[in-house]
Amino acid sequence: MHAGRVKEAEALAVCIGKDIASCNKTCLCHIDSKVSTKDMWTAYRQLTGRKHVSIIDGITAESLNEHYAAILTDTSYQLPPGKHTTTPSITRVVSEWHMFNILHNLIATATSPDQLPAWFLRLGSTLFYKPLTLLFNLSISTGVVPHQWKDASISPVPKISSPVSPSDFRPISITSVLSWAME
Repeated sequence: MHAGRVKEAEALAVCIGKDIASCNKTCLCHIDSKVSTKDMWTAYRQLTGRKHVSIIDGITAESLNEHYAAILTDTSYQLPPGKHTTTPSITRVVSEWHMFNILHNLIATATSPDQLPAWFLRLGSTLFYKPLTLLFNLSISTGVVPHQWKDASISPVPKISSPVSPSDFRPISITSVLSWAME
């Protein structure tokens, strides 16, 4: 390509791609993915060069829980005082059209603790946008966020290839789709 022979380089890339696909097909054809998923993933990792992250000795769900609770807890936190500036009437902050667009354009994400998947809200956006607009505006006008939207599942993802302690894991929070939409 650097010598200006772009068409020849592209043809070579296509041939190499076909050879790689053929080799991978040969390596994977003997594995029945419906019977032996473990063998399939082992072969996949071998082909891609990825390492399997196994359970590390001494690192348990409880130790990760304690670690995240220690670093994510603010001991001096105090609940904010109630808002005196809000009125009981609902202020229109979120329009119905805006809510429909938010729901209709939701991207696929992991299912949150409330077990409400994004695809469900996206498919039902024509039905859900009115009540959710009311709920969002009520939440904003009263300054109260539903407690279900505050829950999150923490998924530990290794920061390094061979983690040995809880601090070697990055906490990824999976929050409610509606909480994310409200943000």
